[in-house]
Amino acid sequence: MTIEHLPNHRPTALPTDGELRRLVGLVEHDDSVDPFPVAGWDALVWVVGNATQTAHYLESAFGMRLEAYSGPETGNRDHKAYVLRSGAARFVITGAVDPDSPLVAHHDRHGDGVVDIALEVPDVDRCIEWARTHGATVLVEPHDDTDEFGTVRSAAIATYGETRHTLIDRSRYYGPYLPGYIVRHSHYQPRAGTSTRLFQAIDHVVGNVELGMMDRWVEFYRDVMGFTNMAEFVGDDIATDYSALMSKVVANGNHRVKFPLNEPAAGKKRSQIDEYLEFYRGPGVQHIALATGDILDCVDTLRREGVEFLETPDAYYSDPELRARIGHVRVPVEQLQRRGILVDRDEDGYLLQIFCKPITDRPTVFFELIERHGSLGFGKGNFKALFQAIEREQEARGNL
Repeated sequence: MTIEHLPNHRPTALPTDGELRRLVGLVEHDDSVDPFPVAGWDALVWVVGNATQTAHYLESAFGMRLEAYSGPETGNRDHKAYVLRSGAARFVITGAVDPDSPLVAHHDRHGDGVVDIALEVPDVDRCIEWARTHGATVLVEPHDDTDEFGTVRSAAIATYGETRHTLIDRSRYYGPYLPGYIVRHSHYQPRAGTSTRLFQAIDHVVGNVELGMMDRWVEFYRDVMGFTNMAEFVGDDIATDYSALMSKVVANGNHRVKFPLNEPAAGKKRSQIDEYLEFYRGPGVQHIALATGDILDCVDTLRREGVEFLETPDAYYSDPELRARIGHVRVPVEQLQRRGILVDRDEDGYLLQIFCKPITDRPTVFFELIERHGSLGFGKGNFKALFQAIEREQEARGNL
């Protein structure tokens, strides 16, 4: 990897508004009516045991590209941080350098995971004032950070578990990420013929919370951040013969930022949410849905790089009810079957989706790949097949 100081940094080309509308299912919305307007995702900030290796894995397997860096070479003696991007999706991977860094204690408790879901807002002070008066815990007061590339204004509020939302206004900033970071690129070269970008945006981020806490956090996002209820899944919608959970989805006005929130429900055996809460040692981000324009190419590429996916039984694809429900999709169902890709349709269109196995040693965080064709949903028709696949993995781990 090389380190560079480039005053004329230009980020990777971002998807256009039209592309984002197709990729993640945006809807029309007037931000002027929002007490807490959210423009979109800024970054997902991770704490991991080895940031150097995790950053390389996300580059080599998931096709992300390194854009910026902070670490001992830049005067940051506490930790290393690698900023990676794929289209509009930005991850910041942090790992402790100093053995006394607070990141050590966080990682010791939770393992690898997302600590900060940072959001881009047009007015940090307005959002914090509203959040404070509606019961939010303000972790970091509004403040400016400045360097030769301009000024970033930010603040942070607490949400479920030890997860936070940093609110960021970077409209006056032209650097690679934040003050204290420098441009950094990698010498890694993708295999010949590999797509230059496997996914283009974050579609949604799923949080797991304790039994009885889902509605509290739904109310938090509604009252504190002005989000609206987008969907609700309970009872038979989201259960198998052995395990169950409950889920509600909240979203900002234009649906750019979507948060499904899950809690466990009574079942004969332990649900995936129970397993997550045990191994993550509390509430946190369970999975991140990555929007792609070509899920078939994405899955093929990831498999060549060793990424593992949950298996879907052949009976799923031969089910006459499924065939009747999904109608015509852009590729023959046989092509989806060969790759284990799920398909679902609602009144607005259809979507294709697939889920990776956990990407960390603990059975906690994983990725979903999603390709939308008009659908604004989350694959409700696939829930039972998905949870049965997860149960098979839980059983193999001895955690069902």
